[in-house]
Amino acid sequence: MARADLSPPASDDKPVIWTVSISRLSDLLRDITVEFDGQAVIEPISLGFEEAVRHIRARLEDERCDAVIAAGSNGAYLKARLSIPVIVAKASGFDYLQALARARRISPRIGIVSYQETLADLADFQSTFGLQILQRTYATEEDARLQIGELKAAGVEAIVGAGLVTDLADEAGVTGVLVYSSSSIRQAFQEALELARQAQLQAARQPVRPAAEHFSARHGLNDLRGESHAMQALRQSIVLYAKSPATVLIQGETGTGKELVAQAIHRESAIAQRVRKPFVAVNCGAIAESLLESELFGYEEGAFTGSRRGGHAGLFEVAHGGTLFLDEIGEMPLPLQTRLLRVLEEREIVRVGGTRPIPVSVRIISATHCDLLQRVQDGRFRADLFYRLSVLRLSLPPLRDRVEDIGPLAEWCLKNALADLRVRPGTNLHAETEACTSLLHGYAWPGNVRELRNLMQRAALYLAATPLQAFGPGFLLKVAPELAPGAAGAATGVAGAEAQAVVDSDGQAATENLDQLMAQFGGNRNALARHLGISRTTLWRRLAGK
Repeated sequence: MARADLSPPASDDKPVIWTVSISRLSDLLRDITVEFDGQAVIEPISLGFEEAVRHIRARLEDERCDAVIAAGSNGAYLKARLSIPVIVAKASGFDYLQALARARRISPRIGIVSYQETLADLADFQSTFGLQILQRTYATEEDARLQIGELKAAGVEAIVGAGLVTDLADEAGVTGVLVYSSSSIRQAFQEALELARQAQLQAARQPVRPAAEHFSARHGLNDLRGESHAMQALRQSIVLYAKSPATVLIQGETGTGKELVAQAIHRESAIAQRVRKPFVAVNCGAIAESLLESELFGYEEGAFTGSRRGGHAGLFEVAHGGTLFLDEIGEMPLPLQTRLLRVLEEREIVRVGGTRPIPVSVRIISATHCDLLQRVQDGRFRADLFYRLSVLRLSLPPLRDRVEDIGPLAEWCLKNALADLRVRPGTNLHAETEACTSLLHGYAWPGNVRELRNLMQRAALYLAATPLQAFGPGFLLKVAPELAPGAAGAATGVAGAEAQAVVDSDGQAATENLDQLMAQFGGNRNALARHLGISRTTLWRRLAGK
């Protein structure tokens, strides 16, 4: 009998390990990384907590990572929220002894701030060596800051803890003593390396998984960033709609996050079994009609020339028990609309070239950037299918309608883009971003959040090339001239759209254009204001001045 190949993975397929830290621990991680460079591909990520989770989840869509190394509360946070292994570095008893010895040289009164749990054996150590040690625990960053403030008020001048604690201690004017030693961090690297190697060996021995296991919703409610009233209302609607198995129609401009919303609805589902089932997405406008039919419904062996032996399961079968997301549903050809309607009514599909009905239980979420009702009126979309798909409806707000979110979104996107380039954000990044607010608000963002994210990736590249360059209005205009007032790109902005749509070349109100547009929108001033990219007040003022 042939023996299984248990040799280590090939050198050109090294394990991939990411280290995550935003504190002084980063320096220790970097020093130990050098020792393992030949055994793994190791990359630092200078983000923490929720920002690190979002960044890692986004990268895992296209990249491979075998293990993450972090520490303290940051490590616990990542371990509870990531699907890949997270090795949380642990300080040994000897680490604490060394840290306390260093702290004792600074002050006779020492504080220890640890994540959630106190050190049970510390009392004996304290009495033996005659030290005055005050212990505190924390659950959040704000909690840690509060505990450190209380220790300082009690006369403590040195605080022992993980990276976050020592950084906050220094910030409060108290000496922070990092508890981790090179040995404990080295142990974490060894654990991550061994775990990654074992996973590779196990994967090599196992057969290929069923296709359904490759489809999952990676994004949830927290990935929909923004604290504007519109975004808060959107998140509330998602939680409500997730309680129902009814179909959902999501309408919104390109780049507003329609698939993110669909994934969030799937992940927030009140039906526990559905959350664990596949989330399958297909763009109905990106696949030819002849291929889209077989993709959705599958085909039997011999259904057409070149068909796979044994046939092929379609996406409805793959999504069984879960969610099927039909993006750009307005582009679906009429013949397929008829078949889709039958599936929704009968809850069963028939493969191309087959006769046997196959039961399917799938929640349908569809999305479109076009006016689907108008397509119904034009005869390009079935009315019965429209109403069947839109039991629940969501309209996503364009970025220009929630300007208060633009600044925070720009800062968050820039931080992630810099992290991708292994560049630590400047300490004044928040203030620098705020200085760009008026410039960012003056642009209409036709590509919405996607366009903003892409622009910040461009800006990050230039910042990485010139590290001393500040992120300010002047710099932003250099890398993104379309933001300049009067530029071709800015002509579609709030001010530009108003001027272009309702003012003629002589600077006079183009009343004929307004009358025509009002007629097109059936007198609906809200819809016309959104179309022009102006406020209702501005539109009213223009109409009143006719």
